Amino acid sequence: MGNLMDLNERGVGGTGFARWTMMTRAAVVLALAAMCGSAAQGQMTAATHAGAADGPWWKHAVIYEIYPRSFQDSNGDGVGDLNGITQRMGYLQSLGVDAIWISPMYPSPQVDFGYDISNYVGVDPQYGTLADFDKLVAAGKEHHVRVILDMVLNHTSDKHAWFVESASSRTNPRADWYVWKDPKGFDAQGKPIPPNNWISGFGGSAWEWVPARKQFYYHEFYKQQPDLNWRNPVVEKAAFDAMRFWLDRGVAGFRLDAIPTLFEDPQMRDNPVEKPGLNAQGDPNLSDMYTSNLPEVHDVIRRMRAMADSYPGNRVLIGETYLPNIAELNKWYGGEKQDELQLPMDMQVGFTNKLDVPLLRQRIKDVETQIGKNHPLLVFDNHDNGRSWERYGDGVHNEAIARLIATLLFTSRSTALMYYGEELGMVTSTPTRKEDVQDPIGITGWPKEKGRDGERTPMQWDASVDAGFSTAAKTWLPVAADYKTVNVKVEEGEPNSLLNWHKKLIALRRDNSALRDGSMTMLDESNNSVLSFVRKGPAGSVVTVLNLTGTEQTVSLDVSGSVTTLVTDVPGLMTGVSLKKMVVPAFGSWVGAVK
Repeated sequence: MGNLMDLNERGVGGTGFARWTMMTRAAVVLALAAMCGSAAQGQMTAATHAGAADGPWWKHAVIYEIYPRSFQDSNGDGVGDLNGITQRMGYLQSLGVDAIWISPMYPSPQVDFGYDISNYVGVDPQYGTLADFDKLVAAGKEHHVRVILDMVLNHTSDKHAWFVESASSRTNPRADWYVWKDPKGFDAQGKPIPPNNWISGFGGSAWEWVPARKQFYYHEFYKQQPDLNWRNPVVEKAAFDAMRFWLDRGVAGFRLDAIPTLFEDPQMRDNPVEKPGLNAQGDPNLSDMYTSNLPEVHDVIRRMRAMADSYPGNRVLIGETYLPNIAELNKWYGGEKQDELQLPMDMQVGFTNKLDVPLLRQRIKDVETQIGKNHPLLVFDNHDNGRSWERYGDGVHNEAIARLIATLLFTSRSTALMYYGEELGMVTSTPTRKEDVQDPIGITGWPKEKGRDGERTPMQWDASVDAGFSTAAKTWLPVAADYKTVNVKVEEGEPNSLLNWHKKLIALRRDNSALRDGSMTMLDESNNSVLSFVRKGPAGSVVTVLNLTGTEQTVSLDVSGSVTTLVTDVPGLMTGVSLKKMVVPAFGSWVGAVK
């Protein structure tokens, strides 16, 4: 789902991120754990590859989000599918991806393109079958790419059998599976008045009237997405059973959609006004203090973690966690106990949406120093926000800035989460006419809110029709206009392309011990133009220097030792580099080894 608001404006608040481990090629130890049927992928032991002794596989991973509608269409209907992802496993392995996160591919009416689930234990026919999914997992195992699924636990589709039954009466067996509330009263025309002022993240009241029950149900998102009642323990059991279904099938873990919103205030108090005026949907700007990040959610997550930990292979739980500060983020790890999510997404670094060195430095320092022994997860792009190409680009130096962002993502001490096409420099192709919009939030919010279609356009594989994504006469979203020059085939053949820049950084991160396991310390902290840091390992250090301005900068770093350039997009910094005086051109990136 995600927070579509300006994260700077809200202080990063709101409601709501090809190898098994980082390894050296010379030391591959293929040791499979005892496996049960199709669960092979998730049950590979931590000793599978060299470097596994440094921690679980996800600690060093590059995770790649795939929006299945847009990655690869295998049957020519204009919509991507599971077999299409399977066909592209070789590419994912060559990029260096350790795991893919697949956005929802369960049966769904597709009101919110899969985030409205009507059956948690199946595959939507437009994406394939369970047999296709099993084939995908097997192909992932062959190419050393784990499979992570998106699990939507806050709500279901209103077409889910659970809700159909729940909405039928107040006495049916699932009557208490969703959040129901009597009206506050009735207006002069006899129309029921919602219980409180809560608004949907996608516009309008968060309450929908059902005449059969003479009650409202609560929906944090679309009215077709009723919220489950997590105060009912039977709901938790049903949700955990659905997760077990996929864990038994071999998934490596879950990305948990909108997870802070599982619980609402039992007193149903009005959310206070956060600031004057109206949002893009024309609703008041309310706080979410009574509808998100309530303390009860952590009890559920601890039980969920225990369930996931009962499976072999270090299954991982990743959270979509738009949170106001680092202290709140640390709670989602379970603090020092480390008994909740292994990887809540840190949105505070990747969604500053501006190249502000002091701000980025402080937020990176926060996640490096204020989450105890937990491990950061950084992300700059996802399916709910315009691509970083525009969010950070200045319209002139966008490719150089994209290299800066990739360098920061892959050389910092964190698990790295990226979004399909990010490695190519895919752009946000926002519709220019309302009649072209597919995303319901764009339809209801036009023209202030144009929706999320722009960041969901088809993957650009080559310069053929439909960019190699499909053979259909019309794809579900149009391919971006620049696909003939910005695509995998073209960029694979250009040594200095953005794609090959990503490959170099990912390979370096895998093979260099300092980048794989070293500590991280900021350098030259008084410099408001250049972000520099050092990763220290037992065999040496790696220094990263990023000029986040449009003017040349001279850097002097207090680091001793001989320097060797590892990766740079500045020809003049390939050799003869001195950290005592380094001249870095506008938006230049440099990574070097120090011994």
